[in-house]
Amino acid sequence: MSFITGDKGHSWQPIKTADTTTRSYWLNWRVLLCCIWLVISVAVSSYIIWRYEGPRNRRKVQEIDQPRKESSGTLYEDEVWRPCLNFIRPGWLLGFRIFAFLVMLVLLIVTGIVDGGSIFYFYTQWTFTLVTVYFGLGSLLSIYGCFQHRSRVGGNQIEDSEQGTYPSRIAAEQSIRSAVAKSFSLPPQISYLPNPAGFWAYTFQIMFQIIAGAVLLTDCVFWFIIVPFLTIRDYDLNFLIINMHTINAVFLFGDTAMNSLRFPWFRIAYFILYTCLFVVFQWILHACVAIWWPYPFLDLSSPFAPLWYASLGLMLVPCYGIFALIMKLKHYLLSKWFPESYKCLR
Repeated sequence: MSFITGDKGHSWQPIKTADTTTRSYWLNWRVLLCCIWLVISVAVSSYIIWRYEGPRNRRKVQEIDQPRKESSGTLYEDEVWRPCLNFIRPGWLLGFRIFAFLVMLVLLIVTGIVDGGSIFYFYTQWTFTLVTVYFGLGSLLSIYGCFQHRSRVGGNQIEDSEQGTYPSRIAAEQSIRSAVAKSFSLPPQISYLPNPAGFWAYTFQIMFQIIAGAVLLTDCVFWFIIVPFLTIRDYDLNFLIINMHTINAVFLFGDTAMNSLRFPWFRIAYFILYTCLFVVFQWILHACVAIWWPYPFLDLSSPFAPLWYASLGLMLVPCYGIFALIMKLKHYLLSKWFPESYKCLR
């Protein structure tokens, strides 16, 4: 078991630096500045969401009467389960998501049994759990999509067999479908008008963009900051810790390579709110219980705490931006290698 859990005598365990339940710990200029950073981040993120994805934005689009111009928050129902390449069947994406969900769920349960409930004090476990839920919800949406795809393909085959003697009618319907697709700026591969996404599809899309930034943030901080620090101090990294900071990125990049999800920049606001939620959770927890901080840079007793918190907030932008570049690279390469098969809208 030492290979899995590591040597307890040399494993990294945070230590308690100060009593976080005292009034003096919270009533000072350091906490005030950190609160200001947090409030500004939440306010700006909330405004961005209200501006680009709220009902007000959709009403403005309708009032302007520009049906051909999609808003940045547009999402269609089939984009959450349809692969980005024609030769990849929806069932293959479903199989990948089920496999990823089961592997991550087992790993999460094993880690919880070995290390206890305290693992959920860490941002890493929050993100790992969210990625697991993402693949679980994605599996359900893909199951629904497979049924939709099967009924659509079957319906087209029946329609072709029944209307084979009416070429003029078929040509007319194809002309109508082509005109509708062109008015909605759809690629030529899509010959039907997709339905707007519902609640769960939008939830899935938002989760995708949250974990995209969060996975890069946790893995980059772990491998480029924490691991060198632990190596210098001769601490051991066990099998579970290494997998927690590796397999999540592997599965996420695999799903990204196959899915048809979009990646608009404004949804970085959800990533920021998610990170702010973790910080608020830590503050409330430490105000009630005097325990160790999961990450030393969250400790508000340090005179550099405002600088640490500001730096952490700034790190969210490049982490999200790197994944946005990965998405652009995906679109460029797949559209160049498979021009006839690639069917992502963006």
